[in-house]
Amino acid sequence: MNDAARVLQLAEKYRDETAANLGRLVRIRSTSGQEQDVNAELVRQLREAGFDEVRTDGLGNVIGRLGSGPRVLAIDAHMDTVGEGNRGNWSFDPFAGDVSGGFVRGRGSVDQEGGAAAFVTAGRILKELGLGERLTLLVTGTVMEEDCDGLCWKYLVEEEGLRPELVISTEPTDLGVYRGQRGRMELALVFTGVSSHGSAPERGDNAIYKAARACLEIDRLNGRLPGDAFLGKGSIAVTDVRSAGPSLCAVADYARIHVDRRLTRGESKESAVAQLQELVEPFGGTVEVLHYDGKAYTGLAYGMESYFPTWVLEESHPAVRRGVAVHAALFGAPPRVDKWTFSTNGVTINGLYGIPVIGYGPGNEVLAHAPDEKVPVDDLVKASAFYALYALTMANEV
Repeated sequence: MNDAARVLQLAEKYRDETAANLGRLVRIRSTSGQEQDVNAELVRQLREAGFDEVRTDGLGNVIGRLGSGPRVLAIDAHMDTVGEGNRGNWSFDPFAGDVSGGFVRGRGSVDQEGGAAAFVTAGRILKELGLGERLTLLVTGTVMEEDCDGLCWKYLVEEEGLRPELVISTEPTDLGVYRGQRGRMELALVFTGVSSHGSAPERGDNAIYKAARACLEIDRLNGRLPGDAFLGKGSIAVTDVRSAGPSLCAVADYARIHVDRRLTRGESKESAVAQLQELVEPFGGTVEVLHYDGKAYTGLAYGMESYFPTWVLEESHPAVRRGVAVHAALFGAPPRVDKWTFSTNGVTINGLYGIPVIGYGPGNEVLAHAPDEKVPVDDLVKASAFYALYALTMANEV
């Protein structure tokens, strides 16, 4: 029996345990900055699976290790989730964590605790088969991704000194191999004016009107942003507008627009800022790239600029080709090779630090942040097999 067959056999053997482990994670509420209980459960699962070392860093990330070889592969899953939103949009308990109709159901089952349950099982498989002496496998249950994607890996790289040869992100890919995503930025456009009594608006200079005109220009800008054959076009959207003045019966002397900017290949922070500065100049506005300042559940304050670079691996990259070969060896056909629509921890792993990233995860990204989130148990089994065989393949490469 070859490695692929042995791995599949063990992944199937642990089917029910993988689903049960995910259910335990889903039943724990774990929004950004509140991951302490779900991290404790993941630590328990990793230790039970036989990982050689399991620890929690200063930001609250869980780090599990198997082996101690010179080549280092990391598999990442963020442990935080968004909230359930309007409970009335769910047909079942968002924190059910049950198995029904072949799915594990509940918030985080797709985004993104399903990947963690699968890498726990992958570790169990590798413990049984033996990882050899050439590879170290790290698995990371990371925090605060939903609030600031990539912040957790900024900490892992800069404070923990982790620099793996490759990272597999377990964000949902519907079992395709993903190799990139658009970048993003969060910006504020600020407009000032002069207040006057609301009964005589002509005496003032209304900051809201300046912001409104800028909003219309932003909508037009969105339609003419450049595209890329693989990643698609860039985008820009106004996601919040605020204003202030002496009172509600006075002309506003301040307005602020929050902008979500998605960057395709060939766009940069500098080009996006220059573009907006030109746009707001006729209205006297200023442009600011925002900074995220958060506090982890450990009490540590940590932050970064809200610029998350575009990243792409070419289809010919060894990590992508290995992923395609591993999937084909397991399932008899090549996978879909694609990209994420949304943003992931890859923005820092590859975008800032140049560490290669591929994606392979259970579940469909359309269910991320959506009501009735659920992941097929079959996907969990296949993902755990993929992670185990990918590690074995790296360990056996000459």
